[in-house]
Order: sequence, then C-alpha cells, then structure tokens
Amino acid sequence: MAEFLTITNLTKTLGDRVILDNASTTLSTDQRIGVIGRNGAGKTTFFRLVLGIDQPDSGKLVHSNGLYIGYLEQHDTFRDDESCLDWLVRTTGHEDWECAKAATSFQLDEARLAMTPRSLSGGYQMRVKLTAMVVKQPNFLFLDEPSNYLDLSTLLLLERYLLSFDGGYLIISHDRAFLTRCCDHTLEIQTGKLTMYPGRLADYFAYKQEQVLQAESFNKGVERKQVQLQKFVDRFRATASKAAAAQSKLKQLEKLEKIDIEGPLATAKIRFPAMPIKKGPALDLTGLVVGYPDKKIAGPVDVHITRGQRFAVLGDNGQGKTTFMKTLAGELPELSGNLKWGHETQIGYFAQHVYEDLDSDMSIYDYLERVADPTTSKQQIMDTAGSLLFSGDDAKKPLSVLSGGEKARVLLAELILSKSTVLLLDEPTNHLDFETVELLAQGLNEYTGTVIFISHDRTFIQAVATGILHVSEGNIRPFPGPFHEFLSYLEDQFGEVLVSKPEKAKSGKPSNPKNLAKQLAAIEKKLAKAEKEKQEILAYFEANPSDYDPEKHTRLAEVEKTISELEDTWATVSMG
Repeated sequence: MAEFLTITNLTKTLGDRVILDNASTTLSTDQRIGVIGRNGAGKTTFFRLVLGIDQPDSGKLVHSNGLYIGYLEQHDTFRDDESCLDWLVRTTGHEDWECAKAATSFQLDEARLAMTPRSLSGGYQMRVKLTAMVVKQPNFLFLDEPSNYLDLSTLLLLERYLLSFDGGYLIISHDRAFLTRCCDHTLEIQTGKLTMYPGRLADYFAYKQEQVLQAESFNKGVERKQVQLQKFVDRFRATASKAAAAQSKLKQLEKLEKIDIEGPLATAKIRFPAMPIKKGPALDLTGLVVGYPDKKIAGPVDVHITRGQRFAVLGDNGQGKTTFMKTLAGELPELSGNLKWGHETQIGYFAQHVYEDLDSDMSIYDYLERVADPTTSKQQIMDTAGSLLFSGDDAKKPLSVLSGGEKARVLLAELILSKSTVLLLDEPTNHLDFETVELLAQGLNEYTGTVIFISHDRTFIQAVATGILHVSEGNIRPFPGPFHEFLSYLEDQFGEVLVSKPEKAKSGKPSNPKNLAKQLAAIEKKLAKAEKEKQEILAYFEANPSDYDPEKHTRLAEVEKTISELEDTWATVSMG
C-alpha cells in the first residue's frame, strides 16, 4: 500500500462558509474510498482541491509520483458533427480500435459508437464518458456523483467495471448500495473535518455510533469524579490538616475534561398528510400509448393499480419512463387508449424539469404559500418549511440561490402541502443525502395514498416499492417478482462483460502473451482477496452462531458472486 496523497492542515472557505478547517488525512493507491457528507459539506470542493483545480487558503497537499488520475467530469465536449467513436479518439488521443475495445466494458456496440453522442440517452452518454476515462489507463479514479441520472443497467455496468479495476478510487455518491458494493474505505466530510475509516459504509456508521456511546459513558464518569472531588474540597479546604489534600484534589478537578461530542446534525422530517384509506382502483390503463404527436414512445399499456400501492417505474434511460410519467400527470396527452384515475384523485407531481422553475427571486416561503392547498394555514406552511430544514431566515432565501439538495427539499415540502392522494415522483432522490433519502422512504411507507416513482437508488426502491413497472423496447409491463429478482434479471442480460484495458501499443493487435499473463495474475490476485474475505466472514459466523448480522450475510452473497464471476473471467481470458 503506497501513499499517494498527504493532506495536512487544509483550510478552505467559500464566502462565509468554512468548507475545510485544518483538515488532515492520508490516501493510498489501493484504497477504494466512498466520500460521504451532507449536501453542501464540501465534497466536490475537496475533489477540486485534490485535483489542483482550486487552491486551498492554507495547508498542504503532497502528491506522490507515478499517479495517473482518471476524472469523470460532469460537463461534456460533444460535437454534433462527430460520432461517439470520433469523440473518443479526439479526446483521448488513442486509436479507434483501442477506444472501441474499451467501450465493450459498457456495452457500447458498433452501432452506438457510430451515432452522435447527443443522439443517445443520458445513460449512454455517461457510458461514452466512462469509456473516455478508462481508455487513458488511469491508476486512480475520481468519480463525482457518477450514479446521478444513471439507469440501473448503466449503474450495474459501472459497478462491474469498478470491482474489476486494478487500482484505487474516490467516489462521491449518495447511493448507499453503490458505495457499499464498490468501496472498502469511507471518508466523511463533516463540519470542516476529514474522517477516514478503513471499512465499509455500514461499519463506519456503527463505529460512529459506538464512539458517541463511549464518549457519553466517559463523560458520565468524569461528572461523577467531579462531584466526588468537589465534595472533598468543599468539606476539607478549611481544615488545616486537610488543606494540602484539598488543594491537590482541586488541581485534579481542574484537569478533568470531558470529550466534546458534536450534536447531531439537523435532519428533515418528512410526513405526508394522512389520506382516507379507501379500497378500489387508483389507476386503470387500457391500451394506453404514450409519446409525442410525431413519435410513439411506448404502448399499448394495460396496467391496473389499486389504492395504496407503490410502483417503481424502472428501465434504461431513453426508453420512455419520464414520458410515461408526464402522461400520467397530464402534462402530455395520451396518443391513444384510456387513462382513468380513481374517484376523487388529487395528483402531486415531483418532476425534474421543475428545478428550472425554482430559479426565481421568490422566497421559499412565498413559493410554498403559492403552491399549497388552499385550505392550508400560514402556520402549517411555516411548520412544513421548518420540517424540511427551512426555519426562520432560511425560509426567506430566494429560490435562485438554493443548492440541488435544497431545491429537492422545497419540492418535497410542496408535495406535503398539496395534500394529494397520489404522488408521482421522477427521480426524487437524486440530490438528497443518505439521511433525507431514508426519511423520504419512511414517509412514503407511512403514506396511505398511492405512489408511482422513477428511481435508480436500489436502497430506496427496495424500501418503498410494492410493485415494478418495467419500461423496455416500447413496452411498459408489470414485472412478475420483487425488486431483487428484477436486479438479477438485469444482470443476466449482460452476459459476461469483460473489462477491457486498451494496450499502449499501436500495432492494432489487441493483446500478447505478456499482457495475457499480466491479466491472469491480476484476476488471481482479486480471487485471493475475495476468498480471504469469504473465509473471514464464515469464520465470524462459526464463532458467533447466535449473532444474526444482515450486513455480513449480504456481503457474503456479494463476495461469492464476485468469486464466481472472477473464476469465469479467468477461464475466458486464459483461452486467449
């Protein structure tokens, strides 16, 4: 394990906000690090400092030699007059065959590489960007929210690549399942500090809780000792024979210090109004065809949803999920067929495009007052704003200055105040941190109305969905099984996707015996690491037969799957 970055007393402020305050840590080349923190904590600023894009106010960042960084940028340099393959060649400086070979890792076939990037869906555009990153053969990756707006298929392909990547990486993400599967270290940015933990996300959260409990116990012991010493001093300080002893106890009292425990950060409270519990249909679709006047997107659709159900709408980007949702919301007319909502239905719609409408100078409170149900009192509006962390002066902020996470919370407050019997949610978790996503899931589970939502967050989908609508190749159909079976179905579609690492040689030949041996050695190294982790988990189960640990059971299944995939990959690669 070689250190590649040492951070010492790093300080960075943005306006009146302290992002990092004398923060220090060390990163190593083989670490796979999940970077976590609340919205606005400074995760992206940290990346920009490490990459040299921004400069710190004070402190040091010392890089080692031999580091070749791959950085997944959010913006693009696509041109309308060039194909995906042309763009890859231009931006990477590598041969077309090298780019095409790397593209296979993300299932970019010859037909899609021949298309212009902007003619592809957002998910496939991200696959093109990922290809550009890996074709340069970096040994350390920086990924800033790579899972945002990715469909599940692309997210699973990215995970497969990362699990096979022969190097380390830093990933900023609010996707708990993604970080749990891909990262073995956790770096939290909170209140200006950097905390590095040598373990997975769930273990870090458990460690934090244990640290708080230990600190509370220590402080209680200090308090008891302080009372005892103070009693002794008060009792004997005026007694000549005990004066020296009392003075000694007083010095001991002055030296006793408690451990500072940071108070918990404020969390949102997401509680939807109680809806009358009614039986019967919430939505009936018969022969529904959705799309635009000049283009059919999907259909005919025949779906029946009863009141109180919560359906996840899943599928690759560009297949029509949002078009379907807009049609349900009444923003697009149906091309044909019937769409019938249940009796006395009131729809609340969380749409991605609404973010654009939140760029005005109207205050948060004024906006919520405008969109709230007419029967809502001013106090209810203030209470709802406060529950979404917009209390006091914060509720007077203009919408135009809000971050993505703050805008998402405004839209959630709008939904709560709409008092709707049906909620249509298009990617509601994209800009939310872990805590808010979990609270939203809890709020939706307690909500007695009907929910139809689009999401790629597996933890959120697993927690909320009671059914799945799969959008694929012009069809929208209920999936006959729970979410974990849907994930298995998606992964089965990939077949065996080998991670392609382009060769530096320009000969046009994809590999040679030396590179083959290197590939096999790398796979064998990963196999040994996975087998070791499997044995450690099994040993834990044997030593603790009555201790049921769901995280370890889940991890064991993941490791066994990884071992199986690596064994298959080794066999395939060994055949040349």
